[in-house]
Amino acid sequence: QLQLVESGGGLVQPGGSLRLSCAASEFSLDDLHIAWFRQAPGKEREGFSCINKEDGSTYYEDSVKGRFTISRDNGKNTVYLQMNDLKLEDTAVYYCAADLGLLNRLCVLGSKAYDYWGQGTQVTVSS
Repeated sequence: QLQLVESGGGLVQPGGSLRLSCAASEFSLDDLHIAWFRQAPGKEREGFSCINKEDGSTYYEDSVKGRFTISRDNGKNTVYLQMNDLKLEDTAVYYCAADLGLLNRLCVLGSKAYDYWGQGTQVTVSS
């Protein structure tokens, strides 16, 4: 059974940085599209970045483009999210999710495409 374990959340001041990790078990990252989602209090869960299983190409929503970087280490079977220049509005619970890509050749940011989810990690940006 595929499991995703996230780590790296915490409290950071505006303008600061954090790196989140998402470790996958039972499946190689070559077999998985991985996406990052976040859910702020009172808001719906939103996808904002993903990485494609075949070639590692990436996609970002405008809200994080230029500030966040998604990457993967196939040897560690781990996907990372480097978050720089954090803003108050980045405060949320962050989730990674995996899609085997049987229906989607490229990763997508709709939550319904993802069958496997991590437990979530809290990121709080506050002065």
